[in-house]
Amino acid sequence: MSEANSTIEQITPEQAVQNSNSGKYDAVIIGSGISGAIAAKELTAKGFQVLVLEAAPAKSLSYDGFKQYLSNYYANASKDNNAPYPANPNAPMPRSTDVSKLYLGQTSSKGYMVQNGPLALDSTYTRVTGGTTMHWEAKILRMLPDDFSIKTKYGVGLDWPIKYEDLMPYYRMAEREIGVSANVEEQGFYGIKYEKDYVYPMYGLPPSYLDQVVAKGIDGAEFELFGETHTVKVRPFPQGRNGIPNERYQSGSGFKPVGAVGAVQVEQGGRCQGNNNCVPICPVQAKYDARKTLFDAAKTGKMDFLPQAVASKVVVSKHDNNISHIEFKHYTKTSSPEHTLGQVCARTFILATNAVENARLMLASGLPSSSGLMGKNLMDHTYLLAWGLLPEAAGTMRGTKCTSGIADFRYGTSRAKQAPFGVDIHNDGWGWATGSPFSDIETLVDTQNKFGKELRQSTVDRVSNQLLFAYMVEQAADESNRITVDPEYKDALGNMRPIVNYNLSDYSKAGIAYARETSKVFFQRLGAQDFSSYSLLDYGSFQYQGESYYFRGGNHFSGTHVMGTSAENSVVNEHQQSWDHNNLYLIGSGSMPSIGTSNTTLTLAALCFKTMEYLVAELGSYQVDVVSDTTFKTVKGASQ
Repeated sequence: MSEANSTIEQITPEQAVQNSNSGKYDAVIIGSGISGAIAAKELTAKGFQVLVLEAAPAKSLSYDGFKQYLSNYYANASKDNNAPYPANPNAPMPRSTDVSKLYLGQTSSKGYMVQNGPLALDSTYTRVTGGTTMHWEAKILRMLPDDFSIKTKYGVGLDWPIKYEDLMPYYRMAEREIGVSANVEEQGFYGIKYEKDYVYPMYGLPPSYLDQVVAKGIDGAEFELFGETHTVKVRPFPQGRNGIPNERYQSGSGFKPVGAVGAVQVEQGGRCQGNNNCVPICPVQAKYDARKTLFDAAKTGKMDFLPQAVASKVVVSKHDNNISHIEFKHYTKTSSPEHTLGQVCARTFILATNAVENARLMLASGLPSSSGLMGKNLMDHTYLLAWGLLPEAAGTMRGTKCTSGIADFRYGTSRAKQAPFGVDIHNDGWGWATGSPFSDIETLVDTQNKFGKELRQSTVDRVSNQLLFAYMVEQAADESNRITVDPEYKDALGNMRPIVNYNLSDYSKAGIAYARETSKVFFQRLGAQDFSSYSLLDYGSFQYQGESYYFRGGNHFSGTHVMGTSAENSVVNEHQQSWDHNNLYLIGSGSMPSIGTSNTTLTLAALCFKTMEYLVAELGSYQVDVVSDTTFKTVKGASQ
């Protein structure tokens, strides 16, 4: 193992408890995904001592461990988002295949997330070291300025307590941390603005040949929508993967990608090679994942890391309303539920799992928030898929999963009437929609009687011409969409599992319906045969204005501990600090009051940088002294 990967020292649960009892830790962080990793890096860089509890094993911290994940993916018949990661009953995670099995007649408790309806949500997240950045797509757009005030502007959803301009400097920090490849001149649309002379850390990745074919056919197409004209243009997406460093970055100092150059390239990743299976796992680690940030925190010597420790309860002090400690269960084997119990204390506590797990843990701890909004306002991007066959080979299966798309329906006054959407051009053909290329083989053999050389050529001809549009439709906050818990549903360690209550509003359905109409125009302009079909027998099916559709989840869980202006209308303030417990922070996409039409990772990362800036100042202004193992008193004004 290289020097870079040997810097994360793992401690024992006994050491963690002993260290916390002696008052060592300024912060306990639950989760090692991008939110937790940023928190650890920012705090340790300022000299604060942190303990990170991670529910999963930490095998991926070695190159051999990562290669095993890669081997798992290749060997797994299912190629879903969590295919590389072995089942772990002690820290289970949802899989999209759980929902399809459920719809075939199995019980609602079959998968990790209990589906309580009325619609089933097939979104996933990954409970491994590094979190869901281990399988994410790495398409990483900023939100539009309008996305922060949709209630005020359009009368739907919730407003943020901050504006786009407030987040701009933190977007820059997030783009640097992730190492974003993009060109500013291609991204400044519909109100998105940048500071003067700003450039992204790396140049934008080139559009795929498929992108170019689609752009040639549909660029300039006009759509009239509620009195406004939307003119279509295919634009490249910013990417969270290593490209060519921009020498103009930071006034000419340039940017050095983590792992793309230097001695640690084998362990931490090369430059993007255009592998099409980068979701769920990039074989050369060119795609950013949170382990890279975690390594930086570990290099300070200020971070203790305890894997296989599942936080089970957040405990409030008997003396005030602050958090006194967090209980955890530590297991030694994923194959056995045997575990030891421990509790850790610190000056402050940071829940950085994800929107589902943060809310689940708080509700399981009997802490629903004084507003009663804990777990409510669950959001996810709702995807409509539309697929067709182009009249020419377009290089399908070349390039990363998604390199370009259409942003022209993300903006406009129509947002008062129907949900906006972005459009992804998928380079992986019909895989998401139909299970291609496996489904193509079945069709060619079973219905067309192809075999031998003719079958091979027919497969190439069919797959090379495939085009998939994935419409990412906004979902506005709605309290009826929520995460709850029930003692009836527990995992192997006895922790309560999340229960999902989920439905689509007419606002979202109207956006989906209009998205489908645009796909028909696109296919017509491209001369493509439209193969899209939506059966009411599908688990994501619904009807709207007499037409049938189905949706797929976007894996962008958000909104379960929304930020706001008071304890009455939200769970956390603009710093992601709990209104009810001064030393508790719930960070990540769960704090987002709206999600717009961009993937959530960049915005949640920017929020975490903003929060850590605030927390560093707070930790420097007070300290918490240990009175006993679980009792604390706050001394205001004490120096660090």
